[in-house]
Amino acid sequence: MFNYNDRRFRPVQNSANGETSAETIFLYLQEGNILTSTYSGGRIRQGHLIGLVDEKGCIDMRYHQVNDRGEMMTGTCRSVPETMPNGRIRLHESWQWTSGDKSSGSSVLEEVV
Repeated sequence: MFNYNDRRFRPVQNSANGETSAETIFLYLQEGNILTSTYSGGRIRQGHLIGLVDEKGCIDMRYHQVNDRGEMMTGTCRSVPETMPNGRIRLHESWQWTSGDKSSGSSVLEEVV
């Protein structure tokens, strides 16, 4: 199983309807198969997520965040890991807002060393 504990991630790609950017930093913590994260930066004043990690390292998560307009936004996300040649983890994400316009998108996060 992948272990995401104490790893930091940064978006390198996001759909236009997303709010995270290269300035957003996620700190992942993991106990067993339960993953949590706090994140902020860029348009995100503060965010949190909770998810379950399966045996292949895929993450099924829910998130909520307060953006730079003071709005509370919520959503769901499925992340699929890839181990890059340098050993860092890249996450390929498919997500959907459960608030606002309920649109969906995709993003790519890479581990920050």
